[in-house]
Amino acid sequence: MPLLPAIEHETNTNPDASVIWLHGLGADGNDFAPIVPELRLPADLGIRFIFPHAPRIPVTINGGFVMPAWYDILEMEIDRKVDTERLLASAQAIEAFVDNELNRGIDSQRIIIAGFSQGGAVAYQVALSHDKRLGGLLAMSTYFATSAAIKLSETNSNLPIEIQHGTYDPVVPESLGQNAAHQLINEGYSVNYRTYPIEHGVCPQQIGDISEWLQNLLLPSEPR
Repeated sequence: MPLLPAIEHETNTNPDASVIWLHGLGADGNDFAPIVPELRLPADLGIRFIFPHAPRIPVTINGGFVMPAWYDILEMEIDRKVDTERLLASAQAIEAFVDNELNRGIDSQRIIIAGFSQGGAVAYQVALSHDKRLGGLLAMSTYFATSAAIKLSETNSNLPIEIQHGTYDPVVPESLGQNAAHQLINEGYSVNYRTYPIEHGVCPQQIGDISEWLQNLLLPSEPR
């Protein structure tokens, strides 16, 4: 499968980890690319950040207007009726990026899937169903759209999961983030759930928390 167009940003010349980061509805890979320097990662932590651009499709709740979207949004209550066919197609497109990183020499356990809003719904599907052990899942201001149908991968049953949500989010209500966390905990996953006093976006405190989370996952542990 040909890769979708994407922006890449490497934190040094010899990355040994990858973060595949998916944007939300109507945006593109440029939306989160500027966050990389704001993470203030150590110079010796080599990460290749990949920000794919979603295909442009008609979106029902926006009157059929064509825009970048990982799948169609059919109703205002986004979790009630999901365009599963396109979501799964987008998940397959992101799995192609995972395969490409493996071919570039990145260990699967150092590949992290991140997603915001609609991109987060795709990130859930990719990370929790993948047949190789991945490094982590970062789900921001999103919901577990395929929770009822997904075939969970036993290989990733211990996947580090970080869920973050704004408490005043009018687009994806925080209750949907809570529901995802509860469902995953009930399935035996270890989930770290954080909230921020914001609407549908990302705040400076959150960027600091993401940086800390990435470093905890990807930096070598201190010897005891």
